Amino acid sequence: MLMSFRLGLSILGCALSSLTMANTASVNQLPENLADLPSTIDKALIQFHTPGMSVGIIKDGKIVYLDGHGMRDMANQRPVEPDTYFRLASTSKAFTATTVAQLVDEGKLTWDTKVTEVLPAFQMADPWVTREMDITDLLTHRSGLVSGAGDAMLWPEPSGFSRDEIIHNLRYLTPAYSFRRHYAYSNVMYITAGEVVATLTEQPWETRLQQNVFAPLHMQCFGGDVPADVLANRALSYGYNDERGIYPIPRNQIESKGIVSAAAGGVTCNAPGMLRWLQMWLDGGKLPSGEPLLAPDTVKTMLSAQTILPVDETDEQWDNTHFKAYGLGWRLMDIYGHEVISHTGTLSGYQTYVAFIPDLQLGVVVLNNGSNYGARGSVMQTILKAYIAEAPQEDWIAKYQDYRDEREAKSLARYQEPKGSGTTSLALDAYLGTFEDQWFGTFTLSQKGQSIRIVSAKMPTLKGTLEPFDNNTFVIRWDNQNAASDAFIRFDTDYLKQITGFSLYPYTVRKTTQHEWRDMYFNKVLAVTSLSN
Repeated sequence: MLMSFRLGLSILGCALSSLTMANTASVNQLPENLADLPSTIDKALIQFHTPGMSVGIIKDGKIVYLDGHGMRDMANQRPVEPDTYFRLASTSKAFTATTVAQLVDEGKLTWDTKVTEVLPAFQMADPWVTREMDITDLLTHRSGLVSGAGDAMLWPEPSGFSRDEIIHNLRYLTPAYSFRRHYAYSNVMYITAGEVVATLTEQPWETRLQQNVFAPLHMQCFGGDVPADVLANRALSYGYNDERGIYPIPRNQIESKGIVSAAAGGVTCNAPGMLRWLQMWLDGGKLPSGEPLLAPDTVKTMLSAQTILPVDETDEQWDNTHFKAYGLGWRLMDIYGHEVISHTGTLSGYQTYVAFIPDLQLGVVVLNNGSNYGARGSVMQTILKAYIAEAPQEDWIAKYQDYRDEREAKSLARYQEPKGSGTTSLALDAYLGTFEDQWFGTFTLSQKGQSIRIVSAKMPTLKGTLEPFDNNTFVIRWDNQNAASDAFIRFDTDYLKQITGFSLYPYTVRKTTQHEWRDMYFNKVLAVTSLSN
């Protein structure tokens, strides 16, 4: 049951430098139009099938709201508390950019330093891009790769790739755009940036983050391993569908060991810690003591437009937006004349949203353990628009639901189920064997009864059953449907009709070249003669 379990957890008028909790929940210091914020959050959780959420607001240097809602652990009915821990997903990227920026302040880097000057083995598919890519390029999503290129090495968790392997394999990812000409989101570039930091500081990126960002800000947050007392107050990760309802996603939940993708999306933190983080930005890079965490010019650089983003119709209608851009770890836009600096984070089971408005001295953090963006979006919009006098007051829960319904209806109207004969050209045993891609590693195909099973060596969650489709094509039905979408597997043969290899494609009738399998081809390297049990 998705009810609020706030435990007297609003912090009212508390100076950030002496963060303490009040004994009773209150909304007295919120604007009048946010008097119903607690019930709005509870409604959002129910509407968008999200178990729990932690929300914090800082205004003019004081925390005016900090509260936990719903459940962090549904099976054991444990409520979200204000300091419950969540995985930050891509809101981690600003931390990575900050660790790089500190090295610029220390004179160990410039924003124009070539990546190969720090990581000599770094190599992209294009030699010119390899030579020219600099530190700023790593942080601004303009590498020329398609959005999400290389993510197959990161997710679904657990990943069997090391960071060195991830960076080595960049050379096999083919560009889709001209270098520095097109925005396309890249997690692997942020992992590379983290390794730049690790190389220059001669310590793991997580250690540098802990010592040089979290410690000075007194943030009890973690880029790597997570201690046991934090695990006791972690929010578990959940998804939802109409058949199963709300269900756990254990592969993404916070565990004691850090993850390979930490610099792109693996930081663990809570709302109090994130409010300290936002206040640092509102204070122009200064710590509560007044000492700088970042130099003023560095802050200006990080919060300046680096890559232009398109303004779509929804931005114009909802936010009266005229510009959008990506800075260094942050997204920049205007909302009703105010510059808003923000980032979202999305993993299956965690949705996060952090934003601050410098001219209003306002910072907001929304952390939840569901998989529906409507929960974080409706709560964030409710809060931001309450503080922006020029913005109309609207029911953002209804607005997000209408938006989702409209998008779903359009998607269903376009959808066509792929049609095949349900038979293949060769006997099942002809398709068995071990197949290897030069960077993704191997898939092994073995027979189990009247079916073929497929298992990845590097990504153990990727295992499933092949369903005959047509000719030499099957459909892979992955065991974990939340972890991976069904895919076509198309086998090639030689002149003797012997299987030589296969390629993978999304399970769709649409022709597309921008997908996670685009740079893989699996050659047959070993025949399998025995049956799998």
